[in-house]
Amino acid sequence: MHQMTLAEIARGLADKKFSSEELTKVLLARITQLDPQLNSFISLTEELALEQAKAADTRRANGESGALLGAPIAHKDLFCTQGIRTSCGSKMLDNFKAPYDATVVAKLAAAGAVTLGKTNMDEFAMGSANESSWYGAVKNPWNLEHVPGGSSGGSAAAVAARLLPAATATDTGGSIRQPAAFTNLTGLKPTYGRVSRWGMIAYASSLDQGGPLARTAEDCAILLQGMAGFDQNDSTSIDEPVPDYSASLNTSLQGLRIGVPKEYFSAGLDPRIAELIQNSIKELQKLGAVIKEISLPNMQHAIPAYYVIAPAEASSNLSRFDGVRFGHRCENPENLIDLYKRSRGEGFGPEVQRRIMVGAYALSAGYYDAYYLKAQKIRRLVKNDFMAAFNEVDIILGPTTPNPAWKLGAKNSDPVAAYLEDVYTITANLAGLPGLSMPAGFVDGLPVGVQLLAPYFQEGRLLNVAHQYQLNTDWHTRTPTGF
Repeated sequence: MHQMTLAEIARGLADKKFSSEELTKVLLARITQLDPQLNSFISLTEELALEQAKAADTRRANGESGALLGAPIAHKDLFCTQGIRTSCGSKMLDNFKAPYDATVVAKLAAAGAVTLGKTNMDEFAMGSANESSWYGAVKNPWNLEHVPGGSSGGSAAAVAARLLPAATATDTGGSIRQPAAFTNLTGLKPTYGRVSRWGMIAYASSLDQGGPLARTAEDCAILLQGMAGFDQNDSTSIDEPVPDYSASLNTSLQGLRIGVPKEYFSAGLDPRIAELIQNSIKELQKLGAVIKEISLPNMQHAIPAYYVIAPAEASSNLSRFDGVRFGHRCENPENLIDLYKRSRGEGFGPEVQRRIMVGAYALSAGYYDAYYLKAQKIRRLVKNDFMAAFNEVDIILGPTTPNPAWKLGAKNSDPVAAYLEDVYTITANLAGLPGLSMPAGFVDGLPVGVQLLAPYFQEGRLLNVAHQYQLNTDWHTRTPTGF
């Protein structure tokens, strides 16, 4: 059962080959047995899962249907879940139980999805390796000595190890797409505003976006269908109709114009990954796509702009965690200032503290214009580059990451080296565009992803291209040894 995709589970449940309760028990046992190797879960929700599975079986018995009805999933541990710990991978929120469900959680529950637990993540979603979690690093199932990518590494490792078929995740600068690439999954960052951020604990509000992680584009389409939609509780949510993402999966790629930016193939890209990307391009050409070289001239400025804007927003968002209303509180504070200092110093890890300090500096008097304002101007230039490119092509293709997954601890002493791994992904967040990573091969036994970017609200086009590619390749079917 654990090898089935979300689509196969939906068909199996519809054909009464097994019940949601039977499947849930199998996967919960598998998580208990195998997750100690991976550390991909922070919390298991066995009672809730079995309760939801029984309810889903009853709904099916009463004639209801739906691709997510009875399907097991997990949530990244920054989506609020009522009465269940929502920690953001931080000591600061280790004792926090959300009083309500995030919109994404509520929508998927209403569709009948079964929540198996909450997955591990970089603390407050800050990281590219899932090593900054207070609950310990997550291991990559393809090689337990390597990182799974971050910040959604727990969701990625759990799905890649076949502990469950799909999971929710979030992407601020590549945190869905990069873990997908490192663990041989398909991961989709939707257009900014397509998926509600209400109840999703913020890192950088103008960049964060929830999305699906699964083994196939078909599964991502199913999960995104349940997640997407306008939410009046979220002021950044876009009131745009949600199409049937599964309906367009089999559209022909004949004549599809694919742009390949020349800036993507610079000296920083591992030549073995470059070769795999070229192989992917050839495969899409066989399916009728037309390839065109394009330019994104301001891409080189994206990383410095991102690492001013994101920490600036983080320093503002995380100011609420002060030891007063919720979260970690230091013992026996001498006064209010001591309460603030020690609660935050004890509750936040080094990476979070580093980004708060950078962000506070960039927003301070005398430096706002020099750093934050200039970064926002670069952000506009990055967006303009994409708008010009999409006048010439339908989608943009390139590598998801410049290198395969690195060894645990390899970049801990050099945070900037880890930041540079986001070079291909952060531009989509700065511009608010949808992006997808799909499996494209292996380097030294470690997975490699190819990234697709599309114009606003064209998630269906990304899923269509990925699905057609996956019908003609088998990279996405490979399973890590031992899982």
